[in-house]
Amino acid sequence: MAISRPTIAQLRAFLAVADYLHFRDAAAALRMSQPSLSAAVAALEDTLATRLVERTTRKVLLTPAGEIVARRAAIVLAELDRMAEEVAADKGPLAGPLRLGVIPTVAPYLLPTLLPALNCDFPDIELSVREEQTAICVTELLAGRLDVVVLALPVTVPGIVEQELYREEFVLAAPWGLEIVEPVERQVLSDLDVLLLNEGHCLRDQALEVCREVGAKAAAATYATSLATLVQLVSGGLGVTLLPESAVPVESGRSGMALHRFAQPAPSRRIGLIHRATSPRAEEFGLLAATMRRAVRDKDWKVHIAA
Repeated sequence: MAISRPTIAQLRAFLAVADYLHFRDAAAALRMSQPSLSAAVAALEDTLATRLVERTTRKVLLTPAGEIVARRAAIVLAELDRMAEEVAADKGPLAGPLRLGVIPTVAPYLLPTLLPALNCDFPDIELSVREEQTAICVTELLAGRLDVVVLALPVTVPGIVEQELYREEFVLAAPWGLEIVEPVERQVLSDLDVLLLNEGHCLRDQALEVCREVGAKAAAATYATSLATLVQLVSGGLGVTLLPESAVPVESGRSGMALHRFAQPAPSRRIGLIHRATSPRAEEFGLLAATMRRAVRDKDWKVHIAA
């Protein structure tokens, strides 16, 4: 008697629900509609002739059978992804699909330089890019839904390999007319309203750490979802903010804002490439990191390129 077997699409849909315990969030992660996701999970339940999820008013719970299927599905899909990676590796450096995650405070400034360099060095690459905050990028990487991620280091998660790309200093963005002596001592922040990004952005945490060092407090009621918005708020006189060096060429043209450099050692962050330690494409990712470093060097940013 033939046994009905789940499809790969059904397993991916269900595993996303198991990861997020929320149909809307799982559908967003897979870039599919919520009705399509629900239909895939329902089809999997029909195939296995058992209920896998229990819907409550606020979230989704896995049934005992669902727990088993989630564990097995993760193994099956990881092996499929590994097979695809190994086959792609045999075709040549970075040939075939590459799923790249980039954090929002890096993507707008790095990608315009990086993408042409990748297409030049790896003409057979099939690149897809996803911009997400750090926690989501790391989760998606570990789940096998991303291959590599560019973000701020370090990442204190087991099973991750880091390759530093560059280190960049922060500059102080302030409204025109605000008297600030250069080079700026960090202590000056204690007398200013420091504007931050929303929670979830690693740049927010880095800025908060600088503020804590000197006893400064961030502005309590004003946050932004992007550096571009932060700069607009600074230009409007609402406060000051810390801007990474890579953003300066793009954002420094805003009217009503001046940039001031910190005294050494200036506050800074390290940007790097991460991938799973188990990936068979580790050597290729070393080539990818080299291309990224060269692209940044050609951009002539005032950053320190990693060796």
